[in-house]
Amino acid sequence: MAKIAADEAKTEYRAVTRFLIVSPIKLRPVADLVRRKTYPEAVSILENMPHKGAGLIKKTVVSAASNALNQDKQLVEDMLYIKSILIDEGPRMKRIWYRGRGRADMLKKKMSHITVVVDQIANAAASSGTASRKKSPSKRAGK
Repeated sequence: MAKIAADEAKTEYRAVTRFLIVSPIKLRPVADLVRRKTYPEAVSILENMPHKGAGLIKKTVVSAASNALNQDKQLVEDMLYIKSILIDEGPRMKRIWYRGRGRADMLKKKMSHITVVVDQIANAAASSGTASRKKSPSKRAGK
């Protein structure tokens, strides 16, 4: 495995929260709202959402940003953006729910893993070629 050169500094920073007792289906729509947003904008969106998952994702986003600020002392919060958020499915806790007539149902409590990767905004503009490319006008623009 090749070592990273001294001039090529690490730009991606991540945080992982595992074994959260909330369904991934409930977390994914919240994660979609803050993906590819700047760090301050993402935190303000998550603080104003009423969902349980918003608080859990916010904790992981703040942790990833503090990891970035600790590892690179020259960074500022405004320089960070959310590069990716992964919501993975964890194990399921199985509980027995006793019913009438000697029957039983299985209650499956789903767990999730959240992975947040933050990156510097300057690196995102340099690596993507879409910033310098102009959009061509559509055919329907004149109608």
